[in-house]
Amino acid sequence: MRRTIMRIEDSKVVGALQELGIQLRPGTRLSELTSLGIGGTTDRLLIKNHEAIPDLLNLLDSQGIPHRFLGGGSNLLVGDGELPWVVLQLVSSQPDIVLEGNFAKVDAAADLGRTVTYCAKNDLGGMEGLIGVPGTVGGALRMNAGAYGMQIGTYVREVKLYRSAARKIETLRGDQISFEYRHTSFAPDDMMLAVKLELPSKPYPEILKGIRICNEKRRASQPLGQKSAGCIFKNPPGASSGRMIDELGLKGLNVGDARVSDRHANFFVNAGKASAKDMLALISAVRQRVEKSFGLILEFEVVLWNA
Repeated sequence: MRRTIMRIEDSKVVGALQELGIQLRPGTRLSELTSLGIGGTTDRLLIKNHEAIPDLLNLLDSQGIPHRFLGGGSNLLVGDGELPWVVLQLVSSQPDIVLEGNFAKVDAAADLGRTVTYCAKNDLGGMEGLIGVPGTVGGALRMNAGAYGMQIGTYVREVKLYRSAARKIETLRGDQISFEYRHTSFAPDDMMLAVKLELPSKPYPEILKGIRICNEKRRASQPLGQKSAGCIFKNPPGASSGRMIDELGLKGLNVGDARVSDRHANFFVNAGKASAKDMLALISAVRQRVEKSFGLILEFEVVLWNA
């Protein structure tokens, strides 16, 4: 079956994008925008003004142009070759973090690690465990990112987002959102725009101590210098995916340049020029071995796009 190639070439569409203040980046390699270093080619639309999003989506729909929302690309496995949709990506506003007492108003496109550090330097803690998690604040919101006993959803008080179902920008209170383990109630086609966090006051030296402890744990257990998408699988209730994969002796297992990390068995790395096909084959092989040996079907934590 021939795959549809999506390109924005119609001069009227290009002109309409310019009128909306949308920057068109044709022929973008998503392998350059994902932490795995894997992904095919498509057009990228950069959005500076949140208020232009409803008109942009109406334009794309009227022209039959499918789309995906791209954040920091840190928890994503994108298919190879020419992709059948364009990607929409926010350009972070400046300043992208505004503090008011214990509240932090943060642009969804802001870097997560920089956000944690900025808040810490202003004596706002609670998110120390996220310091080494790559990606954007919006991505962390979508998957309710967490580590070392904390999760971002605990501190969310408001989220501004574009709701595709309603075709408009809305603001939700934190208690209107369900935050569970690596899962939220946001629809797949909702676009995170900004968040209001309420963070506990802590002296910076105390926060810094917690950050250093988390960093030491990460350096000891994760392949930080290699291309990965973080954990591939969620942990089943009462079990550890990484421990099961390790017990099966699968560290170092590879398909081409896709490899199970020697450091952490739930991290699969791109050790060179791995394709999405390679990585999927490796993921499938490991998943089957775990199901056969432990009777558990592992759920994906990594997000698959056209893969």
